[in-house]
Amino acid sequence: MEILVTLPLNEEQRALLAAAAPGHALRYLEKERLGPEELEKAQIILGNLAQPGQLAFCKNLRWIQLNNAGTEGYCERLPRGALLTNATGAYGPVMAEYMVGAVLSLFWHSADYCRQQARRCWHKLGHARVIAGSTVLVVGLGDIGSAFGRRMAALGATVYGVRRRGGRAPDWLAGLVGPEGLDELLPKADVVALCLPGNADTRHTLNRRRIGLLKQDAVVVNVGRGSAVDTDALCEALYAGRLGGAALDVTDPEPLPPDHPLWAAPNTCITPHIAGGYAQPQTLQRVADLCADNLRRYLAGQELRSVVDLATGYAR
Repeated sequence: MEILVTLPLNEEQRALLAAAAPGHALRYLEKERLGPEELEKAQIILGNLAQPGQLAFCKNLRWIQLNNAGTEGYCERLPRGALLTNATGAYGPVMAEYMVGAVLSLFWHSADYCRQQARRCWHKLGHARVIAGSTVLVVGLGDIGSAFGRRMAALGATVYGVRRRGGRAPDWLAGLVGPEGLDELLPKADVVALCLPGNADTRHTLNRRRIGLLKQDAVVVNVGRGSAVDTDALCEALYAGRLGGAALDVTDPEPLPPDHPLWAAPNTCITPHIAGGYAQPQTLQRVADLCADNLRRYLAGQELRSVVDLATGYAR
């Protein structure tokens, strides 16, 4: 079995994969160095490709395990008969901590205080807000959104969720709706957290009209894909004082151009896509654990975890 690994694993993590595939050789290559020859030989790929278009060279591919939750570009290019799995479950704990920290930063005007500090300016910016008693709306209640929502509920917030298929709400959630219920919940929210993948259905979920439905002091946190927000409309609302702030780990476009006005928007914190990926070693370890478990399952002919529905791009 030709098994190609593009993940930047340490020796212990490589040993974990080797133990899951006794008798099989695993070849490690950085995704940027993959050529047509290596891709054509591969029957199993653990990790992302440099570009989903490289799947055109994967003539013998049986299964690819992505190292992130997003699947954009892969579903429509996957060779016929091949399986696609993603890393749903690996990112929730770390990204939820980033998001909680982002809300606290926005509630305490930290971005603006940091700008004042750079100018050596001692000026109070008004009352801080607290999470307890606030209303939080999580749009995209998958692994990441659920991990964040549970933490906010534990801190005393009332949490609502929007999920593609609605359904039964867990105990910590005050309410759960499908996309059709989003407009009704937006005016109630003190915090709107976007945890959405990038696809045609999620583009500009938070558009100009919906930004207009938000409270004047509501804050927006986006950790999914920048395309979920209308950047121009968000920027205008922040400068006009129609929003309380924003924390953006993803932007549209990304990277954000140096001259973009969003950089200097009031009470806005922008980070370069650090909440996901391998910003924290714990995340890479979770990805390695998932890959090892799925590799063991695949070679034993068992059902894989986080198999992606190619029609929707989400794990089943």
